[in-house]
Amino acid sequence: MSRYGEYGPVALYGKSLWSSTHVGIWRGALAALLLAAASWAARADAALDARELALAEQLRCVVCQNQTVAESNAPLAADMRREIRTQLAAGRSDRDVVAFFEQRYGAFVHYVPPFQPSTWLLWGGPFIAALAGLWALLRALRRRGAAAEPAVLTDAQRARAQALRDGEPLP
Repeated sequence: MSRYGEYGPVALYGKSLWSSTHVGIWRGALAALLLAAASWAARADAALDARELALAEQLRCVVCQNQTVAESNAPLAADMRREIRTQLAAGRSDRDVVAFFEQRYGAFVHYVPPFQPSTWLLWGGPFIAALAGLWALLRALRRRGAAAEPAVLTDAQRARAQALRDGEPLP
C-alpha cells in the first residue's frame, strides 16, 4: 500500500474522484458550465438581435418603399438584414452601418429622413400647406361676411313676422 492509501494520490475522503458519486458531481458541474456558456451566448445574441432590429426599423426597404427593412419580406430586405447582422457582428457601430447603406442606396434609405437642408421642405411642407389653407379659409370667410348685405323686409313681411311672433292666426 502506498503512502496515499488504497486509492493512490487521487483519493478524496477514502473514495476515488471517478467513483459513481463523484462522476455524478462532475456531470452536474459540466452541465452547469455548459448552461452558463449557452446563457452567455444567448444574451450576446439577444443584444445583437436587438441592435439589428433597431437598425432594420430605421432603414427603408428599397423594393417596398413603404415598409422598413424589419417589416418587409422582400428578398432584398432579407439580404439587408443579413448585412446589418454581419456588420454588427464585425464590431461596426450603428452609425457606420447606416452610413454604409446610405452610401449604397442614397439618403432615401432612411425610413425617417434626417433634418437637413435638403429635407427642410419635406419636414416643413405639411405645416406650410396647413398655414396656407388656414389663411385661404379666413380670407374667404371675411369676403363672404363683407359681401353679405343685411336683408331688408317690406312692411307686409314685418307685419306677418310680428303676427307669427305674437301667436295670432295668419290671414
